[in-house]
Amino acid sequence: MNHYLLACILGIVEGLTEFVPVSSTAHLRLTQALLGLALEDEYWKMFSIVIQLGAILSLFVIYKKRIVEFFDFKNGISLLLQKIIVAFVVTAGPAYLLTKVIGENLESVKVMASALFVGGIVMIVVDKIFQHAKTLSVDQTSWMQAIAIGAGQILSAVFPGTSRSMSTIATGQVMGLSREAAIDFSFLLSIPTMVVATGYDLLRTLRHGEGGALHSGEQWLVLGIGFIVSFFVAWGVVAWFLKYVRNHGFLVFGIYRIIIAILVLRFMKI
Repeated sequence: MNHYLLACILGIVEGLTEFVPVSSTAHLRLTQALLGLALEDEYWKMFSIVIQLGAILSLFVIYKKRIVEFFDFKNGISLLLQKIIVAFVVTAGPAYLLTKVIGENLESVKVMASALFVGGIVMIVVDKIFQHAKTLSVDQTSWMQAIAIGAGQILSAVFPGTSRSMSTIATGQVMGLSREAAIDFSFLLSIPTMVVATGYDLLRTLRHGEGGALHSGEQWLVLGIGFIVSFFVAWGVVAWFLKYVRNHGFLVFGIYRIIIAILVLRFMKI
């Protein structure tokens, strides 16, 4: 298949799935497998990292007012930003120590499908049971809630297919946050988490001479197409997702995860 078309397809998949609770990592890796791309291919591994950065940029547009408030240091660092930093630190340490395990799981279709299935059930149960939230605004998030969400995020790093947004939103709901507050904290936390994680992976890949030897103009153009497509698709998806979940919850996403997991476990060679 033409690499430019591949870049568009993968960019669309990344943008559609990065911030909704269905696991972009699993969808990207499964899509690559279905399209005949080797999961261990270093160039396409790096491609996945780069287009994630494209999706991340969409959050800077959607949460621009909140981010500007974070960096208004006249009154010191905002309390919410301090809690986001703490949640990030809670995730970063264990995730770094488990880098080898994470790398192995990224090449396991069975792990990703199993995480999709279990995560789907968890999402449905949590959204059904924890409907009476006490924390209605992200600004009301407590230190304990922030720490718990950071700990929940570790699962998504270790078990690709879990979904970073699913683990953080579900943890937030269990800890008493409303759907809207849990989503806002999850998305704001994803900015430092994903920028650092993807940036680290990209630098490590390039430093070791991997990434398919990025010497040709075509390879750079393919990366650029994927990056741009994922940015615009993610922008639209997040804007829609924020409105949809307020009124409908996460049931449809949980059911979708379970169906996809069953299909993968049934029909893909694992």
